[in-house]
Amino acid sequence: MQPRDFSLYGAVDLGARQAAAQRRQQTAESTGSAAPSDGSVIEVDEQTFNTDVVERSRTTPVIIDLWAEWCGPCKQLSPVLEKLAAEAAGTWILAKVDVDANPQLAAALQVQSIPMVVAVVGGQLVDGFLGAMPEAQVRQWLGQVLGIAEKAGLVPPGTGDTEAGESEFDEADQIPPAFAEARAAMERGDLDAAAKAFEQELAASPGDPVAKAGLAQVNLIRRVSSYDQALSRREAAERPGDVQAQIAVADIDLATGRIEEAFDRLLGVVRRTSGEDRDRARVHLVSLFDILPPRDPRVTKARSTLSALLF
Repeated sequence: MQPRDFSLYGAVDLGARQAAAQRRQQTAESTGSAAPSDGSVIEVDEQTFNTDVVERSRTTPVIIDLWAEWCGPCKQLSPVLEKLAAEAAGTWILAKVDVDANPQLAAALQVQSIPMVVAVVGGQLVDGFLGAMPEAQVRQWLGQVLGIAEKAGLVPPGTGDTEAGESEFDEADQIPPAFAEARAAMERGDLDAAAKAFEQELAASPGDPVAKAGLAQVNLIRRVSSYDQALSRREAAERPGDVQAQIAVADIDLATGRIEEAFDRLLGVVRRTSGEDRDRARVHLVSLFDILPPRDPRVTKARSTLSALLF
């Protein structure tokens, strides 16, 4: 699965846009919307593609279903994709594109036959599949896509293996005792107790974003406390190829509020290295993402850059 860059070029095709509008209106009048109304499935056209697909993919993987009204296999595949999108509960978004109503977009995506399904991860297109595959094979392909998204830090580890709806403690007013315990431990400087509390919460609720961020913060404080900061900066300057030296300074920068500098340093390591060194820098960078809110613009920017470097 080799992602590639893509863009929409050329003059605005007013005829295609008018056809798209007419088709959407006819579909709404004749059948109503069959897609889920929770935002997991969206209709996309040439006007909304950049916003709803390209930009959105920088934080959430987007699966594109290219179809047409006359296509029999499309009518077999689309319900499968919509079902899986609903199960994913926002982990990825299904974007449906009517190729007849959007010929310019179909050309940009190099559509030769339908149904055609592709994924967009971090602003880049990931090769997909043609034809109406069985649900089991579609799930397998989605697992590969989510694996790519995981490397870019867009989805939690193991997302492809989890069932939708397993997240706990969604209500804002329900704070698990472990969080209160961890907070109290951090306030008194007991990092070991704080880490233990967060680890216990993650054992009970794997992937919990609050516990994950808390543990990442504790581990960062632990690491930075063990560094000689002046020595670490000197070693990083003298040995740009030393991955551990660069990781140490990235930790220090993040802990002292120089967030973009920390991300840029590790992105530079990913850019310059390969093999184990590159993967080590990537894994550490993704772990630093966990410390900040997932929608933080600095995280979004770094994730997009990381995706471009990896793919």
